[in-house]
Amino acid sequence: MRVIAGEARRLKLKAPDGYETRPTSDKIKETLFNMLMPYIYSDTMFLDLFAGSGGIGIEALSRGAKYAVFVDNSKKACACITENLTNTRLSDRARVINSDVLTSLKRLEGTGVYDIIFMDPPYDLGLEKDTLRYLASSPLVSPETLIIIEASKDTVFDDIEDLGFEVVKYKEYKNNCHLFIKPSGK
Repeated sequence: MRVIAGEARRLKLKAPDGYETRPTSDKIKETLFNMLMPYIYSDTMFLDLFAGSGGIGIEALSRGAKYAVFVDNSKKACACITENLTNTRLSDRARVINSDVLTSLKRLEGTGVYDIIFMDPPYDLGLEKDTLRYLASSPLVSPETLIIIEASKDTVFDDIEDLGFEVVKYKEYKNNCHLFIKPSGK
C-alpha cells in the first residue's frame, strides 16, 4: 500500500495489524481519485470517517487538499494513521480523532464545513446509514459537499433520497463499490 500521486507519491503506508481494517487497494484508490480529482482544490477540507490506515485522506492531502480529519474508534488504527502522516510529512495538515464516528461528528460541529467526506465503515452493519442520517442535518455539510461511501457491492442504497441525498455517481468493483452522493435539499 502506498501513496499513488502528489507530494507524497510512492511513499509506503502501513496498515493496522489484524483484520479490523480493509485498506483500499492501490488500484481501487487510483480509480477513486481519478473520479475525485475535479473536486480537490488547495482549500479542500477532507473528512475521512472509519479511516483505518488513513490511506484515503492521506492521498487527498498528497494531491493538494488543504486539511484532513481522520476518525476511527480503534486506537491501533489511529496510531497507524498518525505514523503514516508523520512518514508522509503531512501531519501538519491533519487531525486524528480516536472516537466513534457519531460522537466525533458532534464534536466537530462548529469547526467548519467539509468539501469531501469519505466513509468506509465495516460492511453490512448499517453504519453508513446511521452516519448519513446524522450528516443530513449537520452543519459540517453544505449543499456542495461530496460524500463517498465505500461499501460491499451487496449493500442496498434504495433509501438515499429518503435520507436527503441524491446519487451523483456509482462505481462497482469486484467485491465492493463507491457511491458518490450530495445533499438534495439542504
